[in-house]
Amino acid sequence: AVDVDEGRTMAMAMAALRRPACARRWCKVRAASCTRFSKEELITGRPDNNVTEHVVERLGAQLHLQENHPLSILRSAIEEWFAKEHEGKFRCFNDLPPLVTTKANFDDVLVPADHVSRSMNDTYYVDANTVLRCHTSAHQAEMLRKGETRFLVTGDVYRRDTVDSTHYPVFHQMEGVRVFEPEEWEVAGVDGTKLAEKELKSTLEGLARHLFGDVEMRWIDEYFPFTDPSFELEIFFNDEWMEVLGCGVMEQAILEEAGLGNKKAWAFGLGLERLAMVLFEIPDIRLFWSTDQRFLSQFKAGDMSAKFKAYSKFPPCFKDVSFWIPENFTENNLCEVTRGIAGDLVEEVKLIDEFHNPKKGRTSHCYRIAYRSMERSLTDEEVNQLQESVRSSLVDQLGVELR
Repeated sequence: AVDVDEGRTMAMAMAALRRPACARRWCKVRAASCTRFSKEELITGRPDNNVTEHVVERLGAQLHLQENHPLSILRSAIEEWFAKEHEGKFRCFNDLPPLVTTKANFDDVLVPADHVSRSMNDTYYVDANTVLRCHTSAHQAEMLRKGETRFLVTGDVYRRDTVDSTHYPVFHQMEGVRVFEPEEWEVAGVDGTKLAEKELKSTLEGLARHLFGDVEMRWIDEYFPFTDPSFELEIFFNDEWMEVLGCGVMEQAILEEAGLGNKKAWAFGLGLERLAMVLFEIPDIRLFWSTDQRFLSQFKAGDMSAKFKAYSKFPPCFKDVSFWIPENFTENNLCEVTRGIAGDLVEEVKLIDEFHNPKKGRTSHCYRIAYRSMERSLTDEEVNQLQESVRSSLVDQLGVELR
């Protein structure tokens, strides 16, 4: 479904070479994809670097392009719907490099300078000017400058986050953009923003029906830095309201910066895992990374009706850790340390108790860590070793005082 001819591939390759050296060293240019990464260059130990081995190991996995993977099945279903409903006018880009500049990731989509997403607590920085993209919107301005007016961008995105069944530091997003010419709203006899909003809602309601059937929907007014007005689409599914995606009419400043100041546009973004977990009834986000054929064999390209059948249910093992927190402590840092040691064997990290000592002016947290393998039973010995490593690392890396 990807329409990238040889000339375009060369143009994209040249664009990649124009990126700062810090962003291109780890990319082997082949249809603008990053296929080789140097661990030593991605994890430098510098103060402005916070990429972890757990994340580096997942770079280039391209789950959304593995034919029988549920994320690829969902991506294909969305692309095919756009191809049918919009007569093949949307171009699909599924292999753009995940290493981007901070300008592309934040500035080009108008993320405020003081926005929380810019902090090292939320974003993986390779250096002060290069990050692992937090969203596929990081390619929006680039695509517009290249003259793309209807496109879908799908790829892996990276965020430091909590540990539970619905959050993972690597997940997948799809970005959609449609640009309108002045003639279009003049013919329609309406304001350009109104036309973009109307078609946006009609398009995404059609997509929701394509994926979920004849469901009840509602639009929620929202705020995003890069769109105005902004909305979230929710559907009533499995007896509850569920967010499907965020969207809106693109901020005019983005179009002006791309040399399209006389036009209007809409944009949307959705998380593939969020939707796939509901559609395929997959209970834990870690399963998307499983190489176990008992999982992978349950899904086939083109089949949106498959429902995950649990092949085993191994018991969790719970371990608690209590400590006095230092001034700069964050829960995301705790989760990164735990994931760095236990990897996908950690199922959840949950705050279960908080105590403040007014005399000492100190605060203590107690976290319960759930360890569970998706494929086998864990032994007491290995869980105890993991927990001891976590405790030691919390002291060494985060400066906590264990209780």
